[in-house]
Amino acid sequence: MTTFERINTLAKRKGFGLRELARKSNLGETTIYGWKKRTPDSSKLEAVANVLGVTVDYLLGKSETPEWANEKDTQDLEEFLNRNLDGGMTYGGEGLTEEEKQQVKVAMATIFWNRHKQD
Repeated sequence: MTTFERINTLAKRKGFGLRELARKSNLGETTIYGWKKRTPDSSKLEAVANVLGVTVDYLLGKSETPEWANEKDTQDLEEFLNRNLDGGMTYGGEGLTEEEKQQVKVAMATIFWNRHKQD
């Protein structure tokens, strides 16, 4: 999902369109629409994240933290990842690349949030 798609989805869940989101974020009316084709500037993205109640990392797809998660949930995730990712991860006797480690981390975070949601 692209940054634009995440923003659009979250705005719809909050019950408003992108023009209203732009207004609430003190941005030009069509600014967010422009993000379909270009990367948003960080200060503008931060303003949108604040209105939507999520992190900039979430909008950029760097974090899969659900919008319902609170500070304790996030701390629990960090503890879960630290417990399970400590030690050398290998495949075929070779260490994983940083990209592969990130993929494992994302997969584990997804499992965590899916299970946490069921509690």
